[in-house]
Amino acid sequence: MLITFKCPKCDVDNNFSLADSIYNGPYKCWKCGELFMISIEGNELKSCEPITEEEMNRQKEIEALKAKFKKK
Repeated sequence: MLITFKCPKCDVDNNFSLADSIYNGPYKCWKCGELFMISIEGNELKSCEPITEEEMNRQKEIEALKAKFKKK
């Protein structure tokens, strides 16, 4: 599924491809590079909050740990 939403900072369309209809996690605008924590449910953007680089890295670490333990 392909979800399209506008970046709150630069107003450009962002396309986000999902295998599932639910996503909660970090996202980086392809044009301005602004970082966001987004929530998608039912193929619809529910929330989009700006985050810092530190928060983005922390989210990536959490997702990596989840994936590591999920495989076992």
